[in-house]
Amino acid sequence: MTESVVDLEERRQQLFEQLSNLGDFRPGMISVRYRKCGRGNCACAQAGHAGHGPQYLWNTTQRGKSRAQNLHLGPELQQVESELANYRRFVALCGEIVEVNEQICRLRPVPTLSDERELAQLKKTLQRKYSRKLRKS
Repeated sequence: MTESVVDLEERRQQLFEQLSNLGDFRPGMISVRYRKCGRGNCACAQAGHAGHGPQYLWNTTQRGKSRAQNLHLGPELQQVESELANYRRFVALCGEIVEVNEQICRLRPVPTLSDERELAQLKKTLQRKYSRKLRKS
């Protein structure tokens, strides 16, 4: 079933409202890590021992650089979990908005030009614009 442009615009507005009510968010993931301290007489030095931990880390990559931050078990870890869930929802909403916008673009009628000179000028302008792009590539 094809939706009308009005229905799609209404759906897009609903998605924008959901986006504005999203709250705080951040990209990344939470990982759990166990570490060995390096002291020879510590229990973690024994074979088969997992190490000290668990330690909770928030990991992310921004602008090509990896970052990690230790998280304390409790409210801090819970807050970061919530922010990561909000980020996943943000990404999903953005994808839905793009899909709805594409449908709107396909359904909107193409404007027609009644004046032949105006149409010829538009064709000439567009041809120049895109032929320049091809030459620069």
